[in-house]
Amino acid sequence: MIEINNLHKRFGENPVLNGINLKIDTGETIVIVGRSGCGKSVLIKHIVGLLYPDSGFVKVENQVINELDEEELYKLRRKFGFLFQGAALFDSMTVEENVALPLVESGQASNISGNGSKKKEINKVIEEKLEMVGLPGIQKLKPAELSGGMKKRVGLARALVTNPDYIFYDEPTTGLDPIMADSIDNLIKELSEKLSVTSVVVTHDMYSVKNVADKVAMMHEGKIYFAGTPAEFTDSEDKVITDFIKRTEV
Repeated sequence: MIEINNLHKRFGENPVLNGINLKIDTGETIVIVGRSGCGKSVLIKHIVGLLYPDSGFVKVENQVINELDEEELYKLRRKFGFLFQGAALFDSMTVEENVALPLVESGQASNISGNGSKKKEINKVIEEKLEMVGLPGIQKLKPAELSGGMKKRVGLARALVTNPDYIFYDEPTTGLDPIMADSIDNLIKELSEKLSVTSVVVTHDMYSVKNVADKVAMMHEGKIYFAGTPAEFTDSEDKVITDFIKRTEV
């Protein structure tokens, strides 16, 4: 379980998180929504330990993030996979080098060059993850040769390469056409069910809410304004919620 308790964060004079309280159960897919600038990405950065709160805490597997030393935090982060909004692939690297990067950083592989059983083992893992996201046989391509949707999938393969227990998606469908966005949504749902991972999806896309969420949390004015099922969210008559839904579905 991930537990967020009375989390506060400000940047200078600008308060962003004003007492966030939220529990994310193991194995569920939660979609966090809210208007641009409401602090969704800031919240995610606190969960993975990229930012520390001014007060309050985030607890993952009964460990308080801001109380961990560097080694403990690094060990916990190995359980996290992260799909960045723009996929964040390195243009100078091939697809296989991009996907292998977390293995290199964690010391599980010094590189993917050379020969021997270790290289074969790493190549097998890369091949498996690319097949999992529907992109077999593209290991030698460069990011410039890929479409936007393919880049997202390669980014997701990289997030999966360490077999994480938690996957964080930052605006996974932004910049994609509706058909490709549906494809990414279906992939998120499929992976969540197949791998039994805990998935946290940050988005403003209402179609993603309907397609993938077990639970929806809406941020508003630095707090969790709503937490419940997708049906409860879309059927709500609360004006803040209905205004948000209307604006995002236009």
